[in-house]
Amino acid sequence: MNVREITDYGKTLLPVLLAMLLAAQSGSAAAQGCNRDCLAGLMTQYVDAVVAQDATSLPLADTVKVTVDGRDSDLETGIWQSVTGFQGFRQDYLDVRQQVAAAHLVFHEGENHILLSVLLHVDGNNRINGVESLVQRLTPTSRFQPRELGAPIRGMDDPVPAGEKMSRANMVRVALTYPEGLRVGNFTDGGTPFSAECYRVENGLIMATADTLYTQNIMVHPGIIASVAAVDEENGTVLLWMNFGHTGDSYGVGNSLVTYEAFKVWGNQIHSINAFFTGLPINTARYWPSTDPMRF
Repeated sequence: MNVREITDYGKTLLPVLLAMLLAAQSGSAAAQGCNRDCLAGLMTQYVDAVVAQDATSLPLADTVKVTVDGRDSDLETGIWQSVTGFQGFRQDYLDVRQQVAAAHLVFHEGENHILLSVLLHVDGNNRINGVESLVQRLTPTSRFQPRELGAPIRGMDDPVPAGEKMSRANMVRVALTYPEGLRVGNFTDGGTPFSAECYRVENGLIMATADTLYTQNIMVHPGIIASVAAVDEENGTVLLWMNFGHTGDSYGVGNSLVTYEAFKVWGNQIHSINAFFTGLPINTARYWPSTDPMRF
């Protein structure tokens, strides 16, 4: 093949290569699946389905893994049979990269409130192929009451200020300083960077503010385990699953505190915290893999 023939061949091949490149890019975009609106829409469908006590409207994959409180379960059991309405509180954590729609939700169960942490795992066809959840019931006489759950948690939905957005890895790094503080029993020694306006909501109550987060008495949690459940890179939030481990009988005989706890992170600081937790057997595990670092 002479130079002219090679040139002509290249001219003929170039459009084909460009078409293949565009097709590959299109396929890659399709492989990314649900965007933020899509993930939020799936969560809306889930809430509506729970209230209706009917999962037939959900776009489910052929096989769906379901766990409730760290145990294998079926989808339309438990709260699906007892919920009497949606209280209205919903705080989303949308992980586009990992295709996870997570949320803290509050439902009515007669006179009780159900605080539900839920994660919807989405496959490449925008179908739900996994549902993990943690259930906490609050009765009218419970110590904790959902007083702060009538509106979004202050600061959680605020846009990240210009120039303060962090990489996913650095968001996770900052969030994991929180369980490190619990591990050593001191957020100062744990290197946990709270902002001046930071505060923590636990099961609906403000339990610490910026002036007490570093000074409050915290028991040591040497066996705490943390797993990254979802990272909302756009909104600057990290959702951790944590089992607080053995601390005597402080959480009940044979029990530990298990939580899905969300952290608003930007500018290398934690700005607000929202936790839904319950007491479960100390050997409760998450049983869902995390692609983000789990050690702190």
